[in-house]
Amino acid sequence: MNNYIVSARKYRPTTFNSVVGQRALTTTLKNAIASGKLAHAYLFCGPRGVGKTTCARIFAKTINCLSPTSEGEACNQCESCVAFNEQRSFNIHELDAASNNSVDDIRSLIEQVRIPPQIGKYKVYIIDEVHMLSQAAFNAFLKTLEEPPHHAIFILATTEKHKILPTILSRCQIYDFSRITIKDTVEHLQYVASQENVKTEPEALNVLAQKADGGMRDALSIFDQVVSFTGGNVTYKAVIENLNVLDYEYYFKLTDAILINNVIDGLLILNEILSKGFDGNNIITGIASHFRDLLLCKDPKTAEMFEVGASIRQRYIETAKKCSNEFLYKAIDIVNESDLNYRLSRNKRLLSDLTIIRLCQLSSPQAGSEDQKKKQVIAPIFTKQESTQQATVKDATQPATARPKTVEIKRPIAPTTPKSDKPMNTPSTMGGLGISIASLNQKQEKEDEENANIVTNVLKEKFTPLQLINEWKAYTESLVEEHHLKNTMLNCLPDLIENTVFEVVVNNAIQAQRLLEYKMNILNTLRAKLKNSSIDMKLRISEDNEKKLAFTPAEKFNLMMEENESLRKLKDEFGLELS
Repeated sequence: MNNYIVSARKYRPTTFNSVVGQRALTTTLKNAIASGKLAHAYLFCGPRGVGKTTCARIFAKTINCLSPTSEGEACNQCESCVAFNEQRSFNIHELDAASNNSVDDIRSLIEQVRIPPQIGKYKVYIIDEVHMLSQAAFNAFLKTLEEPPHHAIFILATTEKHKILPTILSRCQIYDFSRITIKDTVEHLQYVASQENVKTEPEALNVLAQKADGGMRDALSIFDQVVSFTGGNVTYKAVIENLNVLDYEYYFKLTDAILINNVIDGLLILNEILSKGFDGNNIITGIASHFRDLLLCKDPKTAEMFEVGASIRQRYIETAKKCSNEFLYKAIDIVNESDLNYRLSRNKRLLSDLTIIRLCQLSSPQAGSEDQKKKQVIAPIFTKQESTQQATVKDATQPATARPKTVEIKRPIAPTTPKSDKPMNTPSTMGGLGISIASLNQKQEKEDEENANIVTNVLKEKFTPLQLINEWKAYTESLVEEHHLKNTMLNCLPDLIENTVFEVVVNNAIQAQRLLEYKMNILNTLRAKLKNSSIDMKLRISEDNEKKLAFTPAEKFNLMMEENESLRKLKDEFGLELS
């Protein structure tokens, strides 16, 4: 049985002309060799599997060729080329920096640099994954990299250029390798398939190229895998089955259901996709890419950017004719929003279902109404009867006399404290500050009456105490400059005492004043977030804290004197007065 060699190794390029997708870089290197203008250090950087190490080997082989061709390629016949092809050349040294990244490894390399080549002109040192070198190893390498012997050339290869020291970068000529395009990948896979007598479909190779994400080594590895699965007949269906790729057909079915406002079919298609084992997030991102491709296919010029087989591109163009630009813009925005919220969502399946529902209702007759434009409204799904109209917020420019009162906001009666029957709205002061809760209540009632005419949506959704506390804390995050209020709200959490009424126990009248000043903002936010228009807040000052806490300088000093009698004697003896 012959030794099997994977395609990535068997068809590895051996000349500059056979390198795929890096024409500009290979031309530059060939011209540098032809003119004899060789740098002493090169840095090849780019994604995995795009030809960095391959180009380094070809470059090392070509500059040592004793009789290069007129095209600037190695002859493959001289002693140096034969030694390189048989992997016994002493002029080329490869070092894997991922496993040889210490100072001792670099020092050993520096000692070898001093020895001149026996055959050829140059000794080439290829250091792969150079970003893995330690800080000390980089520093030990600096001097040799800057002023090596005339016969030494260093080629550094890395996938993460940003991790390399600037002092190293400044000593190298930098070549950025780009991802290989889908077109070039497909052409090379067709060449490999012809050499291996494998039958292929253009759509199948296109899926392989997209799966490889610009890496030729990945593309050839996946190609070998699919060939083994299919037995030499690489078809589109076999590829998507073996690689677990979602078929284009599902996207087209989903688009048809969305365009005719068929929510039921949309949900059934989504359920069928999920039952095949696909992740919900991958489905959402796939739908987003699908609508983006439809948008590209709206115009023949941008359709060229869509790199797929001819038959699939034509189907996209036909489907794109059915979709308006406005529809595609809104669909992409909805799916992108779902993609951003997917990771944070606790019920990911529900988020996926809601995404499909919103997409299907984009083409409904109500989608272009003013109500839909002002806010997101999900229409009934399982009935075609017209739903009852909801109360909406009228335009603020409408005269006040024309605006009906749907909700009248009134000041709630202040609760009584547990230890006393004195209502909260009776005159009460704190620590000689002269702040009256009653006066604050009267002031707040006037502000509430001014806002009583505002028309709001009547919302009656239930909420839990935990939801109330979470939204309370979320509101505090928006208080950037109001540090006192933020600390008060974080220390005094709400307690739900009725279905829609919560109580906040504060420590002093100052905290009560701040909460009263921001009461309407807090309530409006909580009502919107918890979707309940009846939410109200009550305040109560804790009598225990009222006795213990001191806020003015006089109160603090009196409290200190109660704990330390020596302070009182010192004050009386010297006749001190607190300013």
